[in-house]
Amino acid sequence: MHLLIVDDHPLFRDALASAVGLAYPNATLHEADGIASACAVLAAQPAIEIILLDLSMQGVTGFEGLMAIRAQVPRVPILVVSGLEDPRIIREALEHGAAGFVPKAVDKSTLTRAIADVLAGGLSVPANLPNAPLGASSARKAPLAERVASLTPQQLRVLAMIRQGKLNKQIAYELQVGDSTVKAHVSEILRKLDVISRTQIVIETALLDFERITAAPER
Repeated sequence: MHLLIVDDHPLFRDALASAVGLAYPNATLHEADGIASACAVLAAQPAIEIILLDLSMQGVTGFEGLMAIRAQVPRVPILVVSGLEDPRIIREALEHGAAGFVPKAVDKSTLTRAIADVLAGGLSVPANLPNAPLGASSARKAPLAERVASLTPQQLRVLAMIRQGKLNKQIAYELQVGDSTVKAHVSEILRKLDVISRTQIVIETALLDFERITAAPER
């Protein structure tokens, strides 16, 4: 197993590595002290199977780090290991794509059990998390396929290029339209998909059969 620990505190990275190493002695551990270095490790190490991520790092606001990593590797589960224990933060982390949440104060056995649950495809949350339904905000949205189906053919082309990481100027050049036209398309895509950023577009559409969608007849 290849595992990535992302935390800007060296002592805590060492503590996590020690705990994981005891539970998984054959695991290969990778470390990163920030989101940029984490993305570099992920680009160089495609075999990584799980990521342990701290939310509170220097230069990171809110869930930016989680969303950036999810955008790069949408199929690799992320277990948040954080000193923040507010139930609202835990739920938001899960709604932003985390596969689990473990407070930093837990013991080694709880941490390793959470890792095992996530690796098995489960969702790991603190036992004392209130039982309000997860994903309450996203439950109000129409299914993603319906939202994508509402896009025009040109908006679908722009969406495909956003998913490829292209900037507005690159999209404008390839479609032979003005920057303002691309900005208008992006705004409409955000509105129709009911998301707030380009990163969230990539995350939400990561598992779509995009070839089939873009092959839909013109309308």
